[in-house]
Amino acid sequence: MNQQCLLRLNVPPSLEEDVVDLLLTADNIPGFQSYPTRGHGQVGAMTIAEQVEGRRNRVQFEIVLQTDTLESLLQTLKEALPVPDIIYWVLPISASGRLL
Repeated sequence: MNQQCLLRLNVPPSLEEDVVDLLLTADNIPGFQSYPTRGHGQVGAMTIAEQVEGRRNRVQFEIVLQTDTLESLLQTLKEALPVPDIIYWVLPISASGRLL
């Protein structure tokens, strides 16, 4: 059985629709979640207004996928969205399923 992982993408709101379009057309992704979130820290990457507020708006995506497809998805994202302001995390999934 292949292992699963959770890929978290954290992107600027201006890239939300591009990421949604890319994920909807990507192979081997059965679905994903997205939600608004706030980023804190890295003052140098923030606008003056964001520095005053102490946060910046972001959109977070969570994608559960087979570990053996992770690298190809990351490569696709890097080629389609070559911007330094996309952050990602990969976490192992110990179990997943549906409550029926």
